[in-house]
Amino acid sequence: MTRIIALLLVLCTFVLQSGCADFDTVTREERPALSSELTPELADLYREVAEASPSVRSLDGYADVSIKTPRKKGKVYCNIQLKRHQESRMIVTSGILGWPVADLYFGRDSLFVHDMMGDRLLAGKNNTENLEKILGVPSGYRLLSESLLGLVNLDEPVERVSGVKKGNGRVMYVFDHNGTRKEVVIDPGNRTLTALFITPPSGDSATAIHFRNFQPFVLDARTVLIPRQIEMTLSRNGQTDQEEACRLVIDYDKQVINPKELSIRFVRPGKARVISLEEIGELPWM
Repeated sequence: MTRIIALLLVLCTFVLQSGCADFDTVTREERPALSSELTPELADLYREVAEASPSVRSLDGYADVSIKTPRKKGKVYCNIQLKRHQESRMIVTSGILGWPVADLYFGRDSLFVHDMMGDRLLAGKNNTENLEKILGVPSGYRLLSESLLGLVNLDEPVERVSGVKKGNGRVMYVFDHNGTRKEVVIDPGNRTLTALFITPPSGDSATAIHFRNFQPFVLDARTVLIPRQIEMTLSRNGQTDQEEACRLVIDYDKQVINPKELSIRFVRPGKARVISLEEIGELPWM
């Protein structure tokens, strides 16, 4: 049971401290490679896609979550609730009856992980250090939460584009700012963000997020395509082999976008053993 709970708690992380094995079923996509100019039409395309993101403000959904690492492999079912720039919650269930086994809450200031079966609560501040202990990457909460919403906030103005590339029916906009390289891949056919690649100044890691299986939703009197499948990948230390990357795939079977009533209420367990995130170097299950 301890091994199973460890897997369930780790499901929310797409980054671990060691290399990971690949999902055999995930199709890899080549990035656009043919250099192009930033024409007025391509600039307008980027602006249109960037403007779609703020229309998604909250989410209440159910998804299959798959993760594979050198030590753990499996799939669980998860209720994901999220309010953009505010708070989120992930309730993990397992088994035929769907018993809840873990409850993860991310607030503006606090961070809680309730291991229900182990009767313990990891608690701490929602800061860079504690997020890295849980997610494996510093300051990764905003990127993770916006990815779960399905539309990442593209806050870079198109005037900062340092390069444009085309290929495979896609357009890639390259941004280089303060040493961080961000590559935004857009499908001009359905005018959606299909991939995002981020390389920090150190260059010792690279994050890739792919969005697939788009479904239409009417939001604010306009139709917006939102992905049902989100794949998150992290490669460390210049790894290029797919089998060396950590990978998490979230596949929604139900999404309610901008629900009229969404209450994200986390109740601290009264009798659970409390473990301070500030006092540990790594999580007990890692």
